[in-house]
Amino acid sequence: MEHRTGRLIGAVLALAAMLSVPTAGQAPKPRARDLGVPFIGMPGPLNAITDVRGVTVGHTTIIKDLRSDAAAAVAVRTGVTAVLPRGLDSIVRPAFGAWFSQNGNGEMTGTAWIDESGFIEGPILITNTHSVGVVRDATIKWLLARQKSLGAQVWWGLPVVAETWDGWLNDINGFHVEDEHAFQALETAAGGRVTEGSVGGGTGMICYGFKGGIGTASRTVKVGEAAYTLGVLLQANFGGRRQLTVAGVPVGLELSDRPAYDGLDDPLADRGSVIVVVGTDAPLLPHQLKRLARRVTMGLARTGSVSGNSSGDLFVAFSTANAAACRPDGLSQAETLGNDLLDPIFEAVVQATEEAVINALVAGETMIGQGGHRVVALPHDRLQDVLRRYNRLVLPSRPETPHHSSGKHLALTDPAV
Repeated sequence: MEHRTGRLIGAVLALAAMLSVPTAGQAPKPRARDLGVPFIGMPGPLNAITDVRGVTVGHTTIIKDLRSDAAAAVAVRTGVTAVLPRGLDSIVRPAFGAWFSQNGNGEMTGTAWIDESGFIEGPILITNTHSVGVVRDATIKWLLARQKSLGAQVWWGLPVVAETWDGWLNDINGFHVEDEHAFQALETAAGGRVTEGSVGGGTGMICYGFKGGIGTASRTVKVGEAAYTLGVLLQANFGGRRQLTVAGVPVGLELSDRPAYDGLDDPLADRGSVIVVVGTDAPLLPHQLKRLARRVTMGLARTGSVSGNSSGDLFVAFSTANAAACRPDGLSQAETLGNDLLDPIFEAVVQATEEAVINALVAGETMIGQGGHRVVALPHDRLQDVLRRYNRLVLPSRPETPHHSSGKHLALTDPAV
C-alpha cells in the first residue's frame, strides 16, 4: 500500500497540469482592501493565514465537464484545500488546538481526539460534503507515505477533514474527488500568497447569494512587549443575499434587486455552511484556543451571518508556539499568555474572520455548473457604489504590496447583477 501511495504522490505534479489550478506568475486578483473596503486592525505582510510563520496552504481545483451514459452534461466544480500548521513538520510535531461548533449541520472529523488530547496532529483539509471520507482516508495514506522521509512512525491517524456543500454547482453525487486530489493539495502546500475564491474546496461554493469560496486574512497584535500574528482561512458557503453586510453597510439589501442565482426556489434564503481555520503564533493552551474559535462567530456576524438551521458552522484553531510540548515520553513544558492578555487576540480573530469572508466574495467569479445553474460574482463596481453612498469607501493609498493591486480598481461586473 505504501509503495502504491508513494507512486500516486509522485504523480501529483503531472496531475496538476490536468486540473484547473492557478498558474504561477498570474497577476493576483484585487482583494477587498484594493476596492476600498475599510477594515479595522493591522494585517500581516500578506494579509493571509500564511503570515503565521510555518503555516502552508495548498489547493486542488477540479473544473471539468463530462458526459454521463445518458448523454446528460455533468459539471464538476469542486476540490480540496489543505492547511498544514507547521508545514511538513506537522506530521511529527502536533500543535495545540481546539474546535467549536456554532451550528452542527456539517462535518469535521478528528474533533473527538482534539477535545481529548488538546492537539491537532497533522494537516487540516476542507472539501465538499460527500468527499469527506475519501479525503480523510487519502490523508492517512499520505501521512504513512511521508513518515519514512521524516524519520517518523505513524501508527494511526485521525486527521481533521471538514466540508461544505457544493451540490448546486457541482455533481456532488458523482464522487469526483479522489486520493490524488488530496495528495496534490498536501504536496503543493506552501507559504506565501494564498489564492482565494473559486479554488480548492471552495470551487463550487456560494456565499450570500454570490459566488463564494476560499478567503483569508491576518492581523498582527502587540501583547505587552511581544508581537504576535493571527491568521484566518475559511471556506465560505453560507448566508442569504439580503443578509450581506460589508463594513457595516447593508450591501445585500442594496443589491437584492436581481436574483442571486438562477433556478432556485428562493435564491435569497440563508443556506449553506462555513469552515474556519484560525492559526496563531501566540503561545496559547487548548482551552484558550477554544475561546479563539468561539470568537469566529462574531466575525461572521459582522458580515451578516445568523448561522441558519441548515448551516454547518465549524471552526478549528491552533497555535504554532510550544513546538516541543508534545513529547512521546518524559516531562513536557509549555508557556502561555495569561487570560487577561487575550483581548487583542480575540479582536484579531473577529477582524480577520470578517475580512476573510469579504475577500472570498471579492475573489469570486461568475460560474455556470451542474444543470446549467449559474451563480454570479459580487460586482465590484456596484459594491464600491454602495459603499460610496454610505460614505464608507476608502480608496487605498498604499504602495503596491503582495496583497494589494497596483491601484487600478477593477470592476468585474455581470449583466445579470
